[in-house]
Amino acid sequence: MVTGGGGARLTMAAWSVIFSAAVNVFLLLVLPRVSHAQTFFPFLQPESCGQNQYFDISALSCVPCGANQRRDARGTSCMCLPGFQMISNNGGPDFICKKCPENMKGVTEDGWNCISCPGGLTAEGKCHCPTGHILVERAVNGTLLSQATCKLCDENENSFTVANALGNRCNRCEPTFINTSRSCTCSAPNILTGGLCFSSTGNFPSRVISSARYGDLGMSFTSEWFVKYLQSSAAACGVYANLTSCQALGNMCVMNMNSYDSTTFDACQLFQFIFENTAGLRTVHSVSFWRQNLPWLFYGDQLGLAPQVLSTTPLPTNFSFKGENQNRKLKFVAASYDVRGNFLKWQTLEGGILQLCPDTETRLNAAYSFGTTYQQSCEIPLSKILTDFPSPIFYDVYLEYTDENQHQYIWAVPVLNLNLQYNKIFVNQDSSSSKWLLTRRIFLVDALSGRENDLGSQPRLIRIATQISLSIHLVPNTKNGNIYPPLITIAYSDIDITDPSSQSVKVSFSVKYEMDQGEAQVQTDIALGVLGGLAVLSSLLKTASWKRRIGSPMIDLQTVMKFLVYYAGDLANVFFIITVGTGLYWLIFFKAQKSISVLLPVPAQEERLVTYVGCAFALKALQFLHKLISQITIDIFFIDWERPKGKVLKAVEGEGGVRSATVPVSIWRTYFVANEWNEIQTVRKINPLFQILTVLFFLEVVGFKNLALMDSSSSLSRSPASYIAPYSRILRYAVSTALWLVIGIIQIMFFAVFYERFIEDKIRQFVDLCCMSNISVFLLSHKCFGYYIHGRSVHGHADTNMEEMNMNLKREAENLCSQRGLVPNTDGQTFQIAISSQMRQHYDRIHDTLTRKNGPARLLSSSASTFEQSIKAYHTMNKFLGSFIDHVHKEMDYFIKDKLLLERILGMEFMEPMEKSIFYNDEGYSFSSVLYYGNEATLLIFDLLFFCVVDLACQNFVLAAFLTYLQQEIFRFIRNTVGQKNLASKTLVDQRFLI
Repeated sequence: MVTGGGGARLTMAAWSVIFSAAVNVFLLLVLPRVSHAQTFFPFLQPESCGQNQYFDISALSCVPCGANQRRDARGTSCMCLPGFQMISNNGGPDFICKKCPENMKGVTEDGWNCISCPGGLTAEGKCHCPTGHILVERAVNGTLLSQATCKLCDENENSFTVANALGNRCNRCEPTFINTSRSCTCSAPNILTGGLCFSSTGNFPSRVISSARYGDLGMSFTSEWFVKYLQSSAAACGVYANLTSCQALGNMCVMNMNSYDSTTFDACQLFQFIFENTAGLRTVHSVSFWRQNLPWLFYGDQLGLAPQVLSTTPLPTNFSFKGENQNRKLKFVAASYDVRGNFLKWQTLEGGILQLCPDTETRLNAAYSFGTTYQQSCEIPLSKILTDFPSPIFYDVYLEYTDENQHQYIWAVPVLNLNLQYNKIFVNQDSSSSKWLLTRRIFLVDALSGRENDLGSQPRLIRIATQISLSIHLVPNTKNGNIYPPLITIAYSDIDITDPSSQSVKVSFSVKYEMDQGEAQVQTDIALGVLGGLAVLSSLLKTASWKRRIGSPMIDLQTVMKFLVYYAGDLANVFFIITVGTGLYWLIFFKAQKSISVLLPVPAQEERLVTYVGCAFALKALQFLHKLISQITIDIFFIDWERPKGKVLKAVEGEGGVRSATVPVSIWRTYFVANEWNEIQTVRKINPLFQILTVLFFLEVVGFKNLALMDSSSSLSRSPASYIAPYSRILRYAVSTALWLVIGIIQIMFFAVFYERFIEDKIRQFVDLCCMSNISVFLLSHKCFGYYIHGRSVHGHADTNMEEMNMNLKREAENLCSQRGLVPNTDGQTFQIAISSQMRQHYDRIHDTLTRKNGPARLLSSSASTFEQSIKAYHTMNKFLGSFIDHVHKEMDYFIKDKLLLERILGMEFMEPMEKSIFYNDEGYSFSSVLYYGNEATLLIFDLLFFCVVDLACQNFVLAAFLTYLQQEIFRFIRNTVGQKNLASKTLVDQRFLI
């Protein structure tokens, strides 16, 4: 097992003294508290070492060879110069070379002796034999020959040789045999383990537990690999400071998940024992956790150490997305070791070194593009894993960077092993980072420690890294893209092998970027508090306005419910503003930044915004339903100003005679105006179908959805061969809302500036229609508040022939008649009205018989049918409202005035209609507030939130668009259907004539 160089760090006597007191010291020893030191140092390759230096696989740096030495072919150890023999080598890094005499310039193959070479020397100073010859340097009895002969190897003290496995060469015995028994045999009471011989009376741990822990399965069993090599590796590492043995011991500790149990003397306990008892040796690169000759496995077990390592010292470099000196790659490198502790090579993590899932190199390397959130998962057959990973490879991961002077350095990357147990507790699964124990070395697959009895057999258990996550944390308030040391979080799964051909395992690899969202949450809370307070004031004003308009001064349960409904709508707007602002902030500042100062929230941090979006949708839906119910329950009446044009003779049924009667007024004008009102109930300032299709076109076809990917690219198109990062819910919401609002605002502006001016304005056309039809509209949205559209014809009659109608229009165009306004010589036709309580009571008395339900018995004629009574009530209401408009009722009169600016801003009237009703001039056609047309903002935001909520739930823009259009049509159908019934019941217009 010992494969390193020679020389002991500690003498046998010194080691015996240390071991004799080991138990007492171990029980009383309190681990010294170590301070956090720097974890960066120069990045060196074995090839960069000089001819007289070797690459120390533990310190990962170049170390000078001793006198008369040079580095060997691999570069990880030293060898004697040509013409020099070894006189001391105990397997450690130090050994002694001595020059050969002039008459024996050759050196034996093992390097221990000088020999005369009749056939010349090789470049290494060894004897050269012609092709096909075997060089024999010793006699059969082990005596060194001056020339090559074939003799039996001599195992006595004078030779210390033994035949090799092929029996064709006499080799020197393994040094531990000679040191222990002064022979080539390891007889009792000495201990033979792992091909090494140790004295039973020396400083050697004998209570070794050769078990592999499988905490995932809740079991442990004796591992054949540990049985053969654990004790020998620990002894060679502790006694002789053998580098590869120390690495092998560290690997066995890693195979046991770096778990530590003070009651069990297993691999990690042995490693810790040696670590503590070599405190006198220097540390490596000033890292207090890294002892000379030992691998760096732990960061220490002090509470609170993990937060220091992860968030105390920023990486001395910065990253950027754009610019000339952009640094967009995370250059991870790993020092790799085989299971026996041999250093293999430095290798970059690109190419999927830590990614078990197969993929193209482009997609695999995208994991290390800074700012790109990476997710990869797959299911791999167990048979493939056993084939590809017969023996584990171990990695010490570092992040390579270049300082301002263009010097290369590497920074150690800590590991959070979720399977690590400290005294049988999974400390790394705790939510508090102060309880974590960080480690260094990792592996992907261990199919070796799970073998019982025979290392060549199929493993009983296999351990696989099923979840590997790389976390990069941004330094708070950085402007230059500084980060803290990355953290590798790894979780292993233990699999009991029953049938490898049918078993499979799911594995995943991810890279996530995090930043402290505390300040952003505080700013959001402040905005929510301020805007929420303003929403309360706004709702109170709306409630006060509503109380005035219903003519009730009392604060009752209905008032409280109304306030809550108004507050729901205002609070929905608050949540909407905050979420849209937050989403646009992340979209703009993350995608457009050069030197990195912000990173996207991780999915767990997005939950707060998603909750706000859900609240905004729920509250906006409540506001929408309230407006919908208010619109379909208004009081409306069409006042017909048309008067009969004379009398006609009419036959009297049952009397057999005729008599004169007034010419009836046609009802078709009323039907026509009512039908037009019914049509404009759901007219909007935008085209809903065009809105949805346009948003979907920009998202799916143009590629705006690619802006929602969790990477730094602002491109709208992505190559199919490139890696596609997962979507950010915040960015999806930001892109969706931005497109929806922009397209909606463009539609509204086009509608107001161009379409209504040059093509069609349905609201103003309805007012014109009323005037041409000689019909006014009296509309009450509240008990004592409503709207009036003055449609009285300036020509006196509208029920006329085509010739007279054209003549009337011509006279009006040439200003040969009066203006259409309610007040003479004005054009004002639309008004907001605040009616007195007396006026409302009189209206209600007449309206009770206008509906198709039976009224009180005292109001109904015993001989008249319900329909006839309704006809009578209709004419009564028409006459009453007409006379009211004409100022006939002095006790229920009204006056006309303009609203104050503050009244317009607050949306409430300061003057109460006590004795007289008040008509407010309304040039803005505000009667549209009882239609879809006047509530476009509410409808637009409701549709937008509905679209976004569906998308956040299913991550599918097409489905969200379809469901949004479906809900629009459903509510439009409900609005029209119920609105028709209400219109027919309020105005006696037969619903069959409403289209």
